[in-house]
Amino acid sequence: MLLEVKGLEVRYGGIRAVKGIDLSVDEGELVCLIGANGAGKTSTVKALSRLLPSQQQLMRYSGADISSAAVHELPRRGLVLVPEGRGIFQQLTVEENLKMGAYSRGGGDVEPQYASFPRLRERRRQIAGTLSGGEQQMLAIARALMCSPRLLVLDEPSMGLAPLMVEKIFEIVSDVAKRGVTVLLVEQNARLALGLATRGYVMESGTIALSGDAKSLLSNPKVREAYLGEGAGATTAG
Repeated sequence: MLLEVKGLEVRYGGIRAVKGIDLSVDEGELVCLIGANGAGKTSTVKALSRLLPSQQQLMRYSGADISSAAVHELPRRGLVLVPEGRGIFQQLTVEENLKMGAYSRGGGDVEPQYASFPRLRERRRQIAGTLSGGEQQMLAIARALMCSPRLLVLDEPSMGLAPLMVEKIFEIVSDVAKRGVTVLLVEQNARLALGLATRGYVMESGTIALSGDAKSLLSNPKVREAYLGEGAGATTAG
């Protein structure tokens, strides 16, 4: 088990945003966490990345307890987050952003990322804040890959992107997983996320409402009605 969490709870004052959930990711899996806006998905991944204080019975990564780990330690261990909103350095160039991604590991070669993201090579000297939304998301993922992640956590990578660019980003995520990187994908786009993942969790109001094999969740009537815009009792075409 690469990541295992039990009883995770996140509070904002007196509000329980995450209500004691259990979640796990095995080595080599692509696991998705889906749910509507406000379900608690981002609070969950921020807690996993130690960006938010949390309470839990267990939080282990690669066999070690990370419940009290400092934020900067996790990328060095290979747990890397691409945050909601991308979090790139707007005033730096594309190449400077990539090099910052490898800072915690003492530097790294940008060429493999340019080979995977030709568009970033074309814009290597461009100020990152002037890129399109899709290009910024590519940069955020490429910067995370500069850390040589063992577990890549992607928080809403499709948010705010045009449909064609969403498809491109999901192709990139699929390619990253095929390279052997374990992925935890947090998404509102349930259809694409479940279509890509091996396993999934459905989050509602701070709890895990459903979990299981991604194909089973994709055909679940409750999921199809709540997240795919289909009526109750809808069946899978094909």
